[in-house]
Amino acid sequence: MRLLLIRHGQTPDNVLGELGTTVPGPGLTDLGREQAAALPAALAGEGIGALAVSTLVRTQLTAAPLAAALGLEPTVLDGLREVEAGELELRSDHEAVDAYLGTVLRWVDGDLDARVPGAEDGHAFFGRYDAAVETALASGESVVALVSHGAAIRGWAGRRATNVDASFVRDHQLANTGAVVLEGDPEAGWHVVEWAGTAVGGALLDDPAASDPTGDPVEGAGDA
Repeated sequence: MRLLLIRHGQTPDNVLGELGTTVPGPGLTDLGREQAAALPAALAGEGIGALAVSTLVRTQLTAAPLAAALGLEPTVLDGLREVEAGELELRSDHEAVDAYLGTVLRWVDGDLDARVPGAEDGHAFFGRYDAAVETALASGESVVALVSHGAAIRGWAGRRATNVDASFVRDHQLANTGAVVLEGDPEAGWHVVEWAGTAVGGALLDDPAASDPTGDPVEGAGDA
């Protein structure tokens, strides 16, 4: 099986560098809509047979052009939503961002008891995300695309893939509409075959000026 984990397009929260994780969340910026519009051409050769999104509006808006081009109806799965920010919600300061992403890195390293204050622990996160992935794969299609969120994708892929670890996740960005491609299955395990950190439509659709906490390399959480 081939699994594409695609991050949603740019949102106002991404531009401001805020940790926005609540449902339904904001929509897309003008650039975010351009990024979404570029997905059908960029992914035309992937052979995507099934598509799923989270309960947050930004994933649904991102997936809409791709779904229309492929003639697919996206499945909405709550388990694909972003890692909860809890008491750090809408904060943008370095301390909050480091604490949030540092918690995700601790999960990748195996400390599933770690949690952001007021939010879920790693057991709860992987439980819901694993269930969502399995539901999407139950379509029986050999290539499945999931439109999800920066920290969630980095954390799940970092933990579930056999060939990446917390150091890799810490050092590799996942910009808006960046994609992580894995091959394998839930029983045998997953292997990352591509970590496209930049927008799949090309560098012109990236916004290096945006302070994007869940997509950037984790500069302050190396010891988390």
